[in-house]
Amino acid sequence: MTVLNLIKLCVGCDSVDELVDWWRQSHAEGERWKLRTRQTPRRAAELVDGGSLYRVFKGFILCRQRIWAVKTTGEGAARRCELTLDPAIVLTEPAPRRAFQGWRYLEAKDAPPDLSSALAGQTVPVELARRLREIGAW
Repeated sequence: MTVLNLIKLCVGCDSVDELVDWWRQSHAEGERWKLRTRQTPRRAAELVDGGSLYRVFKGFILCRQRIWAVKTTGEGAARRCELTLDPAIVLTEPAPRRAFQGWRYLEAKDAPPDLSSALAGQTVPVELARRLREIGAW
């Protein structure tokens, strides 16, 4: 079976650092990282079999988190999907992505590589990498 991922816009945060700071300020230490969304993915079993949630910041995929669990909570109008995520955030090679609503599936073949493997030991600040992508130099 191929790995299936989700991709979602990160609204309200302009960078991965901002997302981490927001999480630390609004959640207790040791609390599991959970993301709630309206619709439950029909292919949830494929997502927990090695899939990740890729996040889009200002038009670029910049990071991912492994998906540990997908479950539906509540009933009726209060029904929501809850994704339990690995607290470790993996930076990815910046990849442009147009705006969309909700989430989308992302096949493994279309997912950007992790930044550490893409750079093989080099260190390039994420903002610089994003700007290089914007101008087509990377």
